[in-house]
Amino acid sequence: MSERAPHPVFARIYTKVAEVSERRGGAEHRRRLLAGLRGRVVEVGAGSGANFAHYPASVSGVIAVEPEHYLRERAQRAAAQAPVAVSVEDGGADRLPGEAESFDAGVVSLVLCTVPDQQAALAELYRVIRPGGELRFYEHVVAHPKWEARLQRLADATFWPHVAGGCHLARDTTAGIEQAGFRIEALERFSFSPAPILPPDPHILGVARRT
Repeated sequence: MSERAPHPVFARIYTKVAEVSERRGGAEHRRRLLAGLRGRVVEVGAGSGANFAHYPASVSGVIAVEPEHYLRERAQRAAAQAPVAVSVEDGGADRLPGEAESFDAGVVSLVLCTVPDQQAALAELYRVIRPGGELRFYEHVVAHPKWEARLQRLADATFWPHVAGGCHLARDTTAGIEQAGFRIEALERFSFSPAPILPPDPHILGVARRT
């Protein structure tokens, strides 16, 4: 969701859709996203805290950033039930808490589509993750077929960001991660529909290493 303005109506719709998405396979995607993660973690765009239940015991603590008030309150409630220590803070992807190289890993899930400046967000993640640390990502991305990508770009240029809290369908997030200086070590690409009313979109799930 956009970090520059609140989206109180969309935040509530997003929460309902996210609950359906978890039952349709989203929870398993999140479990795989976080499996084997270790150390101190920063999570960007925590939403309602759907990741928190899936952090393994090998994680020593999580600082989760969420700019939207309604979602942040829900995330704080989810943090209280998490199996690891989670602190939820107000803030955006372009200015993360922590000094340079102070986290062992960063986590992004369904947020790099909405940040106002994807490269600025990834640069900030690169700053706070230590050399050799991980970036775990689970995002929907631009389609490979040209006709589908053209439809995504048309939606991005017209109505979609306005009705979907700042979301963009056609971002090439794989390329963005690499351009920020991360080395992708594992990548799975698949189609997924979070709700029966929404068509399946291409998603990526994987691990990148901070060089």
